[in-house]
Amino acid sequence: MAGIQNLKGLAKAEKYYTDYGTRAKELRAQGNRVIGYISALSPVEILTASGVVPFRLKGNVEEAITKGDAYMETIVCPFVRNVFDSAIKGKFHFIDGMVLPHQCDSLDRTSDIWRDYLNLSYFHFLNVPHVTDEPSIEFMKEILRLFISTIEDFTGNKITVDSLKKAISLHNENRRLMRSLYDLRKSNPPLITGSEMMKVLVAAMGLPVYESIELIKEIIEDVKGRKPLTDGQRKRIMLIGDQIDSVIITDTIEKAGAYLVMDDISIGSKMYWQDVDEDKEPILALAERYLRKLKIPTTFVDTGGTYEENLNARFGHMRKYIEEFNVEGAILFIYKYCDPYGFEVPAIKSYIEAVAVDVLYLEDEYSISSLARMKTRIEAFLEMIA
Repeated sequence: MAGIQNLKGLAKAEKYYTDYGTRAKELRAQGNRVIGYISALSPVEILTASGVVPFRLKGNVEEAITKGDAYMETIVCPFVRNVFDSAIKGKFHFIDGMVLPHQCDSLDRTSDIWRDYLNLSYFHFLNVPHVTDEPSIEFMKEILRLFISTIEDFTGNKITVDSLKKAISLHNENRRLMRSLYDLRKSNPPLITGSEMMKVLVAAMGLPVYESIELIKEIIEDVKGRKPLTDGQRKRIMLIGDQIDSVIITDTIEKAGAYLVMDDISIGSKMYWQDVDEDKEPILALAERYLRKLKIPTTFVDTGGTYEENLNARFGHMRKYIEEFNVEGAILFIYKYCDPYGFEVPAIKSYIEAVAVDVLYLEDEYSISSLARMKTRIEAFLEMIA
C-alpha cells in the first residue's frame, strides 16, 4: 500500500483501478467500518456522516460467473449476478455491511439473497419510491431517516445536522472537481482519454470522499499540463448505460478510432452532475437530489405537460452533454435483462437522433465473451457517422 500512496495523479488512479478495493481493505484493517453499495441511488453522504467508508461494489467482466448462479436465476441482470458472484467468492470480505436500494427487479427480488448469504453485520434495504411528486418526497425523507437510525445503531455514532451538512459539502466538492475533470474532455482532441477517465471514476468510487477529492485535484493538475494526445481527427462519442466500469469497453471504442468524450452512466455523470442543495434542510435536500435530480430510468418523471416536455425532463441533460462536448455519435450499451434501460431505448434513441446525432444500440452481457462482435459493430458505426 505504501507504494500506491507514493504515486500521484493518473498513476495512482490506475493502481487503484487495477487493485480495486486495496484502499478499503487497508482502512478496514485500521479499524474503520466499510459499507458496500451498488447503485447511484445510495446516499453516500449519510454513510460518510456516520463515519464509515462507503465502497461501491463492482464485478469483473473478465471473470466468469461460477458460484453466483447457484443462488440467482440466470435471467437476473448479468451485472448484479457478476457482483454477487464476486461477493460470494469472498472478494469483498472486508466490508462490514451493505446498502441495497429499491431500484429494479434484479435488485429488489434478490435482496433477500444478498442479506441471507453474505452474512454481513449490517444490511439495509433502502425503499426508494419511483415517482417524484410531493408525497413521494415526504416518503423519501422518512426512508432516509430510517436509514440514518439503522446506521447509527450499527456504528454507535450519532449523525447530527452538522455532520450531515459537512458530508454533503464534501461530496458536493468531490462532484464539482470531477465535473472540472470532465471539462478537460471538451477540447479537440480531449486532454484525457475515455479509458483514463474510466480508471479515475472506478478509483474514486473505492475511496473515502476526502481521499477522492485529493486524487481528483492531482489528476486535474496532471492533465492540464499535458499536450493533446492525438491529432483531433476522430469522431466524438458519448457512452450511455448503467454501471459500465471496465476499460475494456472504453478501449474498444477508442481503439476503433473514436474519442470517448462524455458519458451518461451510473458511475460517471449520473453520480457527479447533480449536487445536494446546501441551502436547504439536509434531509429534504438529499431526498430531492436522489429522487428528482438523478436521471435514472427507474424513476418515473411526469411533468404533467406534453409528451415532448416529458421527454425533455427525462433526457434533456443528454442534449446538453451533446452540445457542450460536441458529441457526434452515441453508443447505448445496455445489459441483457435490464428491463428499465431496455424500455427506455426507443425513446432515448429517437430523442438523440432528433438532434442529428447517430445512435448505436448494443445489448450485451457484463462480460468480454462477445467482445469481437461488439468491436465489429462499433467500427461499422463509426464509419457511417456523417
